[in-house]
Amino acid sequence: MKLPAAAKSLSLLCLLCVLSLACAPAQDLAAFEKRVTVRTLPNGLTLILCHRPEAPVFSYFTIVDAGDANDPGGESGLAHMFEHLAFKGTKDIGTKDYEAEKAALAKVEDAWAAYDAELRRYAGQSSASIPPADAQKLAALKAQFDAADKAANQYVIPNEFTEIAEANGATGLNAETSLDATQYFWSMPENRLELWAYLESDRIANPVPRQFYRERDVVEEERRMRVDSDPVGRLVEQFLATAYVEHPYRRPGVGWESEVTQLSATEAEAFHRKYYVPANITIAVVGDVDAATAMPMLERYFGAIPAGPKPEPMASVEPPQVAEKQVILHEAAQPLYLEGYHRPDYRDPDDAVYDAIQDIFSNGRTSRLYRSLVRDQRIAVEAEGFSGFPGDKYPGLFAFFAVPAPGHTAAEMGAAIHKEIDKLKTADVSDAELEMFRTRARADVLRSLGDNQGLAQELAIYQLRYGDWRELFKQLDRIDAVTKADIRRVANKTFVETNRTWAAVETQTAPGPAAKGAGQ
Repeated sequence: MKLPAAAKSLSLLCLLCVLSLACAPAQDLAAFEKRVTVRTLPNGLTLILCHRPEAPVFSYFTIVDAGDANDPGGESGLAHMFEHLAFKGTKDIGTKDYEAEKAALAKVEDAWAAYDAELRRYAGQSSASIPPADAQKLAALKAQFDAADKAANQYVIPNEFTEIAEANGATGLNAETSLDATQYFWSMPENRLELWAYLESDRIANPVPRQFYRERDVVEEERRMRVDSDPVGRLVEQFLATAYVEHPYRRPGVGWESEVTQLSATEAEAFHRKYYVPANITIAVVGDVDAATAMPMLERYFGAIPAGPKPEPMASVEPPQVAEKQVILHEAAQPLYLEGYHRPDYRDPDDAVYDAIQDIFSNGRTSRLYRSLVRDQRIAVEAEGFSGFPGDKYPGLFAFFAVPAPGHTAAEMGAAIHKEIDKLKTADVSDAELEMFRTRARADVLRSLGDNQGLAQELAIYQLRYGDWRELFKQLDRIDAVTKADIRRVANKTFVETNRTWAAVETQTAPGPAAKGAGQ
């Protein structure tokens, strides 16, 4: 049985009220301050412990303040490689004989450097244009590299790091790389806390880029699947490369193909030395972990990681956009539409206002874009707006994405979205829309605190970004402070033509068989 819209809204509000009442005693700031302990170690690493004794388990979240945007010039995809290398082990784990493996890996690097130097001489040329003698030299160097890689691989114990963790009850082992950061996380029984501390501190301090070139091949395949073989991926890549002219947000997170294929383990080790220093890392642990007994043990493991200088802030600043920009892809694919407007980073006083605009435009079937483009006009099968794209650590974009319904075009999507933007700029949002944003935003915060993993993530991120995890709760005050006038003001400031970049996929019909005798 389907509920009427009004009944659905009432049911949602009742559910959220119940959720708020149920969570309030344990979720308010004062209660958390009694449970949370923060310690910055002498080497600069920040540890956060939150005591939740309800079950004999814990979850952790390690965040490194370096992501794809920090890839050095010409080495895009390097930060992403650590997501793959994170589970390859250390000097003690994942190897049959580290000293022998270390010597073998050095030979791999020498062989790669020789092959790569020769290969770069022919960058951009087809293999057919390479002189036969040089082609033979390249083949010989490649064979030497392959032989060195095979020799080093004999020392590897595959998946040993993961198997140790899982054999001791670890679940949800994963890692993620965004443009802004790199993150590692899993959950474990509380009586394995010291084992986790050993594993996590060891892979921060003593990573080994074993099987680097094999994992690089995996990343290359990821790029082919996510970008080269996906119309949406190609659209996003071209869109960002057009919207940004200087800032690293213009580069694809998975890296440019020509750069990924030439990454080396030597470059990866240099990246690690610069960014994986304790002063650039925050770790949160949440669960049945008592700070009085756990913190000294964690200090012993994580405090032993050698200190290093915190990386300097990024110098690149995207210049103001002064004219509308566009890119059109003609492909044998369904039409797609994407547009974006530059906005400030997460520290801007209007950050919560952008959240409100996103909610009003895109949150569910009652949102403006869904009602207008999908339900009423039936010109789109999907339409949404989202803030902080492709990241929010640095000034990002407020973007709109739409998929036309059959028989409709990308151009129609842009026109329809602009009409909705104009409404936001010229008329106040309703009381119901503003209140629903506040209700949903509060519910999102409460849900993020509901389990150990979610809370560990939020504590680590807020401690890293703001220098104080308490900002997680203070954001509720910023949400409540958003007004109708704020929304109109920010919409008029941001959604202007000269600040707009748009990209579209226009369907290109494959040509039919040539008529007999055509062109004669």
